[in-house]
Amino acid sequence: MHLDFIIVGFSNIPFLQIYFVLFFLLSYMTTLIANLFLIAIIALSTLLVTPMYFFLFNLALLDITYTSVTSPKLISIFSIASSTISHSECVIQYTFFIAFTSVEYFLLTIMSYDRYVAVCRPLHYHIVLNRRFCGVASFSIWLGGFLFCIPISITASRNVYCSSNIINHFFCDIAVLLELSCTSTDSTQNIIFFEGSLFLTTCFLPTVVSYVFIINAVSKIKSLSGKHKTFSTCASHLITVILFYSVIFTLYMMPRASLTQNQRKIISVLYSNVIPMLNPLVYSLRNKDVKRALKTVIERSILL
Repeated sequence: MHLDFIIVGFSNIPFLQIYFVLFFLLSYMTTLIANLFLIAIIALSTLLVTPMYFFLFNLALLDITYTSVTSPKLISIFSIASSTISHSECVIQYTFFIAFTSVEYFLLTIMSYDRYVAVCRPLHYHIVLNRRFCGVASFSIWLGGFLFCIPISITASRNVYCSSNIINHFFCDIAVLLELSCTSTDSTQNIIFFEGSLFLTTCFLPTVVSYVFIINAVSKIKSLSGKHKTFSTCASHLITVILFYSVIFTLYMMPRASLTQNQRKIISVLYSNVIPMLNPLVYSLRNKDVKRALKTVIERSILL
């Protein structure tokens, strides 16, 4: 029989507890509202029917599901002052968290390919990224994310936690759980290493290569305004990529001893709560097409 776990959260910083409650509540509500708003605009507007907005629709949907894995449970822990989570709830939480993180890797990669084709092969854009390609790519991204999480979830769920059931984090983070296990975690760690290497070669490197070609193409444009106009179409995605990968590399590539557990928790908040909240704001506030589409939707609603 498996023990229930105790989520420490930020209870070891009691004087900031009320601020954490407000932050997680407000950030979760902002994430839901901002991403639902973006989904609605893309779905309702006839101006936003390009592949870029199709993938942006997927990103907004992902951000909602991503933050919903951790935030509601954490808010309930703050609200009812009960930090217990069952073993099965913990398995479900880290399974979905790994799945949605994997989906984000794939999605940001395909979005970088979209920007590469738009900038470097503009005449072939709608031929290469046709409706069939976008549909198959979207299905494969979501399916791939869940397939990647299954081996880790199955092996990690078999671990026995007999030494401690206290998770010094704000959710069931797989890295923290492996440290608590009193049985061998070699198989799980080997799978994580293998999949991490796979993500490096299939997601991170293609994204970097895409932007090398994009920057090279932009540098050949003679006018400054032309350079700015072309690169501005990639700026929002580039900001998202930089934020996501910088946080992931800081957490999982740096030696564990270089960061305290509190620092790791705060950095984890960035990619589990802050980035999903900022994504729709970055893409809408910096995007003239979205603003134009919003104006059109409002005008059409008034006329109806």
